[in-house]
Amino acid sequence: MDYFVWSANPIAFAFGSVHVFWYGILFAVAILSGLEFMKRVYRLEGKDENTIEMLFIYAIIGIVVGARLGHCLFYDPAYYLSHPLKIFAVWEGGLASHGGGIGVLIALYLGSKKYKIEFMWLIDRLVIPTALFGFFVRMGNFMNSEIVGKPTDVPWAIVFTRVDNLPRHPTQLYEAFSYLIIFFILTFVYKKYYQKLKYGFIFGLFLVLVFSVRFLVEFVKTKQADYTLGIGLNTGQLLSIPFLLLGVYLLLWAIKKSSDTSSNSSRR
Repeated sequence: MDYFVWSANPIAFAFGSVHVFWYGILFAVAILSGLEFMKRVYRLEGKDENTIEMLFIYAIIGIVVGARLGHCLFYDPAYYLSHPLKIFAVWEGGLASHGGGIGVLIALYLGSKKYKIEFMWLIDRLVIPTALFGFFVRMGNFMNSEIVGKPTDVPWAIVFTRVDNLPRHPTQLYEAFSYLIIFFILTFVYKKYYQKLKYGFIFGLFLVLVFSVRFLVEFVKTKQADYTLGIGLNTGQLLSIPFLLLGVYLLLWAIKKSSDTSSNSSRR
């Protein structure tokens, strides 16, 4: 069987010794797209746009710092704890989405306190462009031929020649297009129901959808952690479970709050 062969150069263009990578371009597009989306949300709901850019800076710092620390501590702790200065070598690669999730929540909690914005209101809106952010980042991984899947003979397998000559699951694309679909689902839910939904519903839906995808894709993804757990689940799947449970809790909590409000209104 002839498989699609992927051998793209991760460098988009260069100015002398300065190289501009596709990953960096897509990362920048992700940030700008998210910022524009949130500006539209602020206009739609009559919020003060003056705070959004600073809050976005909080979010980006939280994502990058959290994702880097997550990669170092979740996937290769022995190496990074024995070489702590390597934690700062972001240019060598290594970002973990689970760590980025934790980092952005902490950063936005601090930002919401400083700018006196309801934390859950902010999170419910910001997770929507975060799904789009995930799409662009995974497309960047695809351009880098990294985070590849296990060898397979499925018809849509891809040969990543920068890795080897084996046909593999294109796990970056599985995640990328799943996140894009999730972005459209969340956008639809938000636009149609944002005035009625209780805080936490969109955030919960985001967690359930994104980490369900992540949990399932891990079955066909190559091993990322440099240690074994000795159980049937890998590190990425185990890290997804708490986020999934939190998402289910938030959905049930928001639905219950909505039900209680409806009951109180009907008794009046």
